[in-house]
Amino acid sequence: MEKNKKHKIVFTGGGTGGHVFPLVSVIREIKKIIPPEELEIYYIGPKDDFSKNYIEKEGVKIKYIYTGKVRRYFHPKALMQNLLDIFFKMPAGIIQSFFYLYIFSPDLVFGKGGYGSFPVILMARVFQTPVILHESDVVMGAANEFLQKFSAEVFVSFPKTEKIAEGKMFVVGNPVRKEILQGDKEKAKNVFGLNEEGPVVLILGGSQGSERINDLFLSSATGFLQNYQVLHQCGKNNFKSVSAEMNAVVKEDLRKNYRVYPFFNEEELANAYALADIVISRAGSASIFEISAVSRAGIFLPLPEAAQNHQVKNAYAYSSTGAAIVLEQDNLTSHFFLEKVKELFSPIKQIRIMEDRAKHFSKPRAGMVIASYIKEYLIREENGPSEG
Repeated sequence: MEKNKKHKIVFTGGGTGGHVFPLVSVIREIKKIIPPEELEIYYIGPKDDFSKNYIEKEGVKIKYIYTGKVRRYFHPKALMQNLLDIFFKMPAGIIQSFFYLYIFSPDLVFGKGGYGSFPVILMARVFQTPVILHESDVVMGAANEFLQKFSAEVFVSFPKTEKIAEGKMFVVGNPVRKEILQGDKEKAKNVFGLNEEGPVVLILGGSQGSERINDLFLSSATGFLQNYQVLHQCGKNNFKSVSAEMNAVVKEDLRKNYRVYPFFNEEELANAYALADIVISRAGSASIFEISAVSRAGIFLPLPEAAQNHQVKNAYAYSSTGAAIVLEQDNLTSHFFLEKVKELFSPIKQIRIMEDRAKHFSKPRAGMVIASYIKEYLIREENGPSEG
């Protein structure tokens, strides 16, 4: 790279942890392979808890914009929100993106998809700025499906990603933060204060928490805690109600086997994964690839309302490897839920087989692969076309 040349990269996405966490992974890997004096990293996207708590900590220059999304369900409130987003927030975000891209003049825009990336990549097209996309799910999201026509490449998580343009797909997996792979089982026992003996079940409800997963567990909590130790991420908005109900329905002597958190920070999540024998989770791509990367057996309860049914398709695509099972929520009872967990532990070798399958599926180097490609792309663009 030319001395003193600053390579400018804009990252965009956001709206959920599933968009932000992979961006964090790629940003960290980029910073390892491009010297800081040759690099400027920006983030343009919606202001939410995840971008604020994670992107800001990476030393990235941030500009927040208004973003909007189209809600596909019919409800008077949803209609009003759609009108507000389409006629006010989206145009405002497009104007903001135009000015920020004009000021930053980036060499490349990396988009993670979702409504947070739409105005930025649209304006990148206006400035003829190269765009690289990443699609997490088996079914390409609506934003990425539209924006892929403006992209140079599209990295994907799953080999059979739907709706992607021919010739643009590169299968790399979903970037995972390496820090969550560094949990320590012995340290985790002290961190969470659980017993030395007994299998551990980790319950995750996605980055926002899931009331339905919480309710499903709480209705069978006594049965779970008679057999297992449980670590539970219930969501910030649900923490008080879950804690209160647990105190009301479960006897005190069993509550010693239970730890509930509103949201695991990075170190807590790493230690929770290290301690867990089984992880029960929604089926967002970020969760699937994290669970795979830490080689844990999975039980996935896909969100049925997820756009384009992508969580159901993610879950079945992954479970076909033998690393997980899928339980769809329709008619799922608490008794059946508990019995399926018991089945996996009887015998324990089933869990070990699933762990081995998860390890073989995992792609923990995805963030590094994408970062290396971005670096090579920047060098190639800087040097111009090679002479034949």
